[in-house]
Amino acid sequence: MQEHHDILDALNKDIPLKEKLAHAHGVVKRYFPYIARIAVTIYDLKTTALNSYLHSGDENTLPDHQQAYLNDAPNLQSLVKQGQPRVITNMLTQEGEETDHAPRIGRHGYAASYTMPMFNKGTILGFIFFNSHEADSFESEDLNQLDIFGHLISLMVINEITSMNTLTAALKTSGQMTHLRDPETGSHLDRMSRYARLIATALEKTHHLDDDFIEHIFLFSPLHDIGKIGIPDEILLKKGKLTKEEYLIMRGHVTKGREIIDDLISNFGLETIENVNILRNIAQYHHEAVNGSGYPEGRSYDTIPLEARIVAVADVFDALTSRRPYKEAWSNEEAFAWLKQVAGVQLDSDCVNALINNVQEVERIQELFAEDIYGM
Repeated sequence: MQEHHDILDALNKDIPLKEKLAHAHGVVKRYFPYIARIAVTIYDLKTTALNSYLHSGDENTLPDHQQAYLNDAPNLQSLVKQGQPRVITNMLTQEGEETDHAPRIGRHGYAASYTMPMFNKGTILGFIFFNSHEADSFESEDLNQLDIFGHLISLMVINEITSMNTLTAALKTSGQMTHLRDPETGSHLDRMSRYARLIATALEKTHHLDDDFIEHIFLFSPLHDIGKIGIPDEILLKKGKLTKEEYLIMRGHVTKGREIIDDLISNFGLETIENVNILRNIAQYHHEAVNGSGYPEGRSYDTIPLEARIVAVADVFDALTSRRPYKEAWSNEEAFAWLKQVAGVQLDSDCVNALINNVQEVERIQELFAEDIYGM
């Protein structure tokens, strides 16, 4: 019997998707040494945004977390329509396409690229990029083999996202029961989750965040108040001020949220989802305050997980700028002024500044997910 070692055996192991991609890249380089980087971007159907998700390669030469818009990238749009990949033999010649992927990557030392659109059941999910430092490096006979690796990577990404979607769908289904009773519904979750991603992206360099961490914050932030499903109607829907006893019960939604998440993860067998602790931390700690006055544990500053500090700012800002039955919407200027007042006391100063310093993107999110006539 002839012995054979499976060079892709690591893909069978219970390791993070990023490590699987790095291993797959290592195998690809055995056959195509000029492939210096493999990157994956994810498409946001609601905004047409393309967000960096995973990458492999030399960390020192990688561009920052990128967000572009498919509507602004005609070459990528054509790939989606045709359902076919493309080869760019020399990225530096693509400088005229300022909104496309090629010039940004070209300016970081990558000279050629092979781009594959990534589909799931006929729907565009994102793109896979094979980048090379050498111009004119992709030979015709190489591309057929790269297609195989591309589809393998696509299946790994689809499997990961499908697992996350299964969890978030279960939580959202449960959450719908809460949202039918809670006035903070509708576009609130769309806006605040994108504010959260905006803040995380702005903090990427100073806090050394990678793309998958940023994208998981976006994916999981809408589930921050899932625990409200366990709060009685007479407290959740009360229009007047809560009594001390009622307030203590309301505060319990963060612990209930963590319990619901743990139960669903266990029931659906999703313990291996990468970065699932981000979800747990968001649910449990998004009401902590940096001065230690929050709940449930009275944590302060860096003892509060960063993802929870990010979501706290995103959630509060959207609450302030949204109309509710009990209040009118504040202007962005009024909300920013209030955030500055509580920065370093209730909210994380870096997170507050990250939001305030990106006014144009905040306004874009508000335009895309405007409240309806009911203020929702």
